[in-house]
Amino acid sequence: MSRLAQTAGLTDIQREILSTVREFVDKEIIPVATELEHRDEYPQKIVDGLKELGLFGLMIPEEYGGLGESLLTYALCVEEIARGWMSVSGIINTHFIVAYMLKQHGTQEQKDTFLPRMAAGEVRGAFSMSEPALGSDVSAITSKGVKDGDEYVLNGQKMWLTNGGTSTLVAVLCRSDEGHPEGTAPHKSMTTFLVEKEPGFGEVRPGLTIPGKIDKMGYKGVDTTELIMDGLRIPANRVLGGETGRGFYQMMDGVEVGRVNVAARGCGVAQRAFELGVSYAQQRHTFGKAIAQHQAIQFKLAEMATKVEAAHAMMVNAARKKDSGERNDLEAGMAKYLASEYCKEVVEDAFRIHGGYGFSKEYEIERLYREAPMLLIGEGTAEIQKMIIGRRLLEEYRLQG
Repeated sequence: MSRLAQTAGLTDIQREILSTVREFVDKEIIPVATELEHRDEYPQKIVDGLKELGLFGLMIPEEYGGLGESLLTYALCVEEIARGWMSVSGIINTHFIVAYMLKQHGTQEQKDTFLPRMAAGEVRGAFSMSEPALGSDVSAITSKGVKDGDEYVLNGQKMWLTNGGTSTLVAVLCRSDEGHPEGTAPHKSMTTFLVEKEPGFGEVRPGLTIPGKIDKMGYKGVDTTELIMDGLRIPANRVLGGETGRGFYQMMDGVEVGRVNVAARGCGVAQRAFELGVSYAQQRHTFGKAIAQHQAIQFKLAEMATKVEAAHAMMVNAARKKDSGERNDLEAGMAKYLASEYCKEVVEDAFRIHGGYGFSKEYEIERLYREAPMLLIGEGTAEIQKMIIGRRLLEEYRLQG
């Protein structure tokens, strides 16, 4: 284990899990990540390995066949996986958001139906909230679910669906005006629908189309897609929790888990960038000595390592707060904001240390340089995080009288 980003107070089981994941990352992910990323190839062999390790059931309770571990354990595993290749951590992130939402908000029948198969990796989850014209304004969604007997008919277009092609269960946020009269606040007339589908692209069930992969600057390998619903019929028992109008709260609860995940990804990518930078600085020589011996490079390494440590500490704090059952939107927002910004800065410093070679696709830092920007916008932009943080601070420090 490296000296950076250590976590105090872990149990023997947690340390064993992390050691196993780190070994898997070093042997099975890092050696092939750049090649697969350049081909934009889905890492099926890596995913199969994660299934064998039981990571798809990491946070799912033991009664449903999972390991019943904490959000902290999950976040630390994500940090390790992102250190190897960030796209792989994205494959399990949306799966866990959906599993968490089912665990927290699902009916007993929904839990019994999906959680055991999700724990085994047989059912793979995806999470769909955004739309083409939506951005950060969730209240502006136009996708709609209308009651028709014992079913709902869903229509609309969703965007930025991670695991859109490979998933078999999608949690989709739509408007549902049934029981919510005109004038109801937008966030009180949203419902989460559990949509089962076949993996693949094209029409994956009647009324549901996954057009294909979106071509991205980075974050390759993992399939990011649109989702088009045109008369998609969903049984009423696939409303998450069995009650309409709760979708916004359910999604926001899941997003808090997602923000800890993004913070963990930022920590992992930053840690890998530091490892690459400190290694290269000791191998590359200029003016008769290793560039690591030049004060300018030592200053960069010092700043990079401090940012890795600070981001890791905030991520761990946010995960532990959520595990305690307390509200953690402030901590999750701070962790996501700081970790993603620091990740960008650490990666850029490592890129600068590599000099011209950082621009070559032969060097791993080139891939990290394209991956880091996604963390600045995923699960809410920096501006959204600052809005959340600012509002929560005003709640905590409100003047009396």
